[in-house]
Amino acid sequence: MVELLYLLDCYLKEFEAHVLRISEEGVVLDKTAFYPEGGGQPSDKGLLIHGDEKYEVNYVFKKDDEVYHVVKGAQTLTPGDIVKGVIDWDRRYTYMRYHTALHVLSGVVYNLYGSVVTGSQISEDKARIDFTLEDLSKEKVQVIEDKANEIVQEARAVKIKFIPREELLRNPSLIRIKPELIPNIPILRVVEIEGFDAQIDGGTHVSNTREIGRIRIIKTINKGRFNKRIEIKLE
Repeated sequence: MVELLYLLDCYLKEFEAHVLRISEEGVVLDKTAFYPEGGGQPSDKGLLIHGDEKYEVNYVFKKDDEVYHVVKGAQTLTPGDIVKGVIDWDRRYTYMRYHTALHVLSGVVYNLYGSVVTGSQISEDKARIDFTLEDLSKEKVQVIEDKANEIVQEARAVKIKFIPREELLRNPSLIRIKPELIPNIPILRVVEIEGFDAQIDGGTHVSNTREIGRIRIIKTINKGRFNKRIEIKLE
């Protein structure tokens, strides 16, 4: 299996790896810091560098436990080549801030109303998250926004840890998504906002809530009787 470097170090901007193979789908490496699209977070972009050649990484996806880097001109690479990967850091860091912001909102809504997440999506200028909420009044929206920004300003550490799958049985609050979406692997990754929230997650995050900036709720949408959407923008 490929070594997923971003799972341990979200701030890793460059790395070296061996080319395992090249296919019509993309370049497969033995390790990567590029985040593949998934969990509502878009993939990273950046470069693969081999000697004097630079290959633009336009899209990254995971399939059958392998990560494919979609690049132009990959046919000039050969298995065994050592390449340097360079992440488009501005893009990555934006997604990190938004992803952690969604975890703050998820924690706030879960703690206040016992609601869990039914979906989420991050883009470069906004993000959205859906909850199992029956009512989302203007008053509730203001409470959610205020509490979320309170957590942000408290500069809480954001930590990564790994737990055995069996621990979910002892701590079901770690599950904020549909159980069927949880990867069928023995060790699971948990993102913890110190003293506030912890949940299973495979995305990239900032290391302190203060890095998020101010969370502003810009829109709410009724997606059904028990499904409400909140859209946010970071300032």
